[in-house]
Amino acid sequence: MAERLVKECRPSLMGRRFITDAQLSERLGISRRTLQDYRDKGKIPFYRLDGKILYDEDDIEKFLSGTYRPKFDE
Repeated sequence: MAERLVKECRPSLMGRRFITDAQLSERLGISRRTLQDYRDKGKIPFYRLDGKILYDEDDIEKFLSGTYRPKFDE
């Protein structure tokens, strides 16, 4: 359980929580290249810190809710 907590718990910085490019890619089930395309096109906000890409979890939530399309029922 301790290993799981260490793996899943990310400390906050000024009340904001960040995840890496690899973590977001895995969570969304998309490639890191697709994330790069989103960044290049300005679709998704990110931070670059010493070559590492970080995403604010709140920004990701806003991005996902803004692109949500409900299922079309016939």
